[in-house]
Amino acid sequence: MPRSLRVVLAEDGVLLREGLIGLLARFGHEVVAAVGDAEALRAAVAAHDPDVVVTDVRMPPGFRDEGLRAAVALRADRPGLPVLVLSQYVQRDYAADLLDSGDGTGVGYLLKDRVGQVAEFVDALDRVAAGGTVVDPEVVRQLLRRRRDPLAALTPREREVLGLVAEGHSNGEVARRLVVTEAAVGKHIGNILAKLDLPPAEDTHRRVLAVLAYLQA
Repeated sequence: MPRSLRVVLAEDGVLLREGLIGLLARFGHEVVAAVGDAEALRAAVAAHDPDVVVTDVRMPPGFRDEGLRAAVALRADRPGLPVLVLSQYVQRDYAADLLDSGDGTGVGYLLKDRVGQVAEFVDALDRVAAGGTVVDPEVVRQLLRRRRDPLAALTPREREVLGLVAEGHSNGEVARRLVVTEAAVGKHIGNILAKLDLPPAEDTHRRVLAVLAYLQA
């Protein structure tokens, strides 16, 4: 039978937080602290030295990824601290950082939908606390997509254009080499930037990012 765990819970939604406290108590676990923001999470871990942390991703003050960043920081300070992160959606960058933290054990990343599957959620918590790694299938899918060849979506012509840009050629020189109009080259480059999902920025900066993606691939 799984051992009773001392849990620090971080969730800003009062109803979900209270529901998780009751759920964990039903399975013999003690929530030693239940907090609603990342700063309080760090303080609670320092004060209670729990067996496992359960935290939401989005928390005050910014409601972005404060909980996930706190989890990564806690794992950096305490590599053996088991952490189970719950999220409405996948934060790919920090998910990768979380799963790489410590030695990659005692960590979990689940979508909140799994909480409704009570036995599955509690089993995941027990496995993380015991040093296991639990990753939601959707998180795995997103991380694998993140690590794919970033140029996979480009057409052969777009790859050719990007290759010439990477060699330092201007749009006019690329047009002359490919025997197309400069307007056609500009359209190709626009498509390349869109397909590489580069953020809106000054055009020269975006070209540099595209070249870096080409070189890394």
